[in-house]
Amino acid sequence: MKICHTIDEMRAVRVAARGVGKTIGLVPTMGALHEGHLSLVRMAKAQCDLVVVSIFVNPLQFGPNEDLAKYPRNFDRDCDLLEREGVDFILAPSVEEMYPAGAVTYVTVESLSDKLCGRSRPGHFRGVTTVVSKLFNIVQPDRAFFGQKDAAQSTIIRRMVRDLNIPVQVVIGAIVREPDGLAMSSRNAYLDVPQRKSALVLHRSLQTVQALFDQGERRVQTLIEAGKQAFGRDPSVQLDYLEIVDPETLDPVDDLSRGALVAVAAFVGKARLIDNLVLPGNT
Repeated sequence: MKICHTIDEMRAVRVAARGVGKTIGLVPTMGALHEGHLSLVRMAKAQCDLVVVSIFVNPLQFGPNEDLAKYPRNFDRDCDLLEREGVDFILAPSVEEMYPAGAVTYVTVESLSDKLCGRSRPGHFRGVTTVVSKLFNIVQPDRAFFGQKDAAQSTIIRRMVRDLNIPVQVVIGAIVREPDGLAMSSRNAYLDVPQRKSALVLHRSLQTVQALFDQGERRVQTLIEAGKQAFGRDPSVQLDYLEIVDPETLDPVDDLSRGALVAVAAFVGKARLIDNLVLPGNT
């Protein structure tokens, strides 16, 4: 496994791979890896000849009062995990390498980036799409792998790829959960024991929505209110949003016949956690 710290090193890898006809899969991460990330690595290994995992805590996607300085970092542990998975290359650039002095260019997906987490975290998705577009340009992967937990992010990245004619296939992996249902997240490391228990309310709220939907309930507001009631039973958790939206536009929906995304975000202590589920349309 080779670690590339510079863009030139990574581009040399891409040139060499292309020269012998090998495909590259990219798994973009901010490190603090968990089983969710590793599931994407395994998908990439199954579908591509070579696998690149980027580890870069992207300052552009953090707001001024968010957790950039405290975001969990353990590069050596991450490298050990990736080496055991048989990853070929790690791209681990510095902030200065990714954003040279005086950089003023950003990538924004209009009309999508201010919805769901984008409404709560202004500028967040601009930071995501800027760094992902740079990673796509540097690595030039054939396929890129993202997790369904970040459903809005995946929608926005797919739209960016389509709109900018980027020649990469975006592959979405299923949410990976702890045995009790909590969606795996690097930010789970912030939770103490009581908070870890309280965090399960996100999954419970989605389970409530799913159960009502399975029983035939199709009134969107009824489903939303039922999901929100789960939070009322744990005042230590602050609900940010629980919405039912179109998976492609992220706009609220009234009609569930074509399927929908149920997305939730909440603060558990200082950790902001997200989760979601997809309601199927009529078949």
